[in-house]
Amino acid sequence: MKPEENKFADVPLRVKTWIYIIIVFALGISHPLTMAVFTAWIGLQSFFEFSKMFQLPSNLVFPSIFIGILQFYLLYYLNIENYFLYSSLLGVLILVCFLLLKSSTKQLYGIFIAIVVCLFSFPHLYWIRTSVNGLNDIIFVVVVTELNDVFQYLMGKFFGKRKITPHISPNKTLEGLIGGIFLTVILSNILGFFLLNTDFLINSILGIGLGISGFFGDIFMSYLKRKTNVKDTGNLLPGHGGLLDRVDSLVFNAPLFFWILTLLIKN
Repeated sequence: MKPEENKFADVPLRVKTWIYIIIVFALGISHPLTMAVFTAWIGLQSFFEFSKMFQLPSNLVFPSIFIGILQFYLLYYLNIENYFLYSSLLGVLILVCFLLLKSSTKQLYGIFIAIVVCLFSFPHLYWIRTSVNGLNDIIFVVVVTELNDVFQYLMGKFFGKRKITPHISPNKTLEGLIGGIFLTVILSNILGFFLLNTDFLINSILGIGLGISGFFGDIFMSYLKRKTNVKDTGNLLPGHGGLLDRVDSLVFNAPLFFWILTLLIKN
């Protein structure tokens, strides 16, 4: 069979994994406490995958669990201002520890990125969930972000010809990007009407913003994988790769939605 005739061969496995992802997500966002646990687990697993990518010179399990436990405590018991303060101190402590372990410049670069993503980017998911309209907000931003990935993937499979970043992510095409964002805008309007009670203009802005930002989150992670010579960040999710491979678009979308786009949906 020619490669182009088999380009959807991985779809059944990806769909099966999506079922498990949806179940875990639904349980994770069901309550503020479970959301804190869920967010801390994302941070733990993501730091572990970053550690493997950059081949950090230590046992990878212990520091990842340590970060996950501390992050749960900081998220659940502190307000956002104190969280940023103590997480900054934790980040400095982590950098110093790996500096003492004589990590290379590339490894320190990876640790810094891991700290920013795990301690400062993903926690926005928790703060979105614990906002006034939190449950609806977290469903909106995650579903729009993840389906934007799916839309761009499928549009690229069907119509993709012109590559955007051939040296970073060869499968990304202009047709996939445009088609994916177009479908994301439609989805954003449907979900926005039911979940956010917002109008067509705001929903369209949200769809375009999250679609473009999600694309850059994906490209950012692809760039890191290219630099570290790995295909996937892990094998946690069959058909998808590691957790970071699945949530890479949320690296930018979660903070963007929390700090900027939520201003658009205030009554």
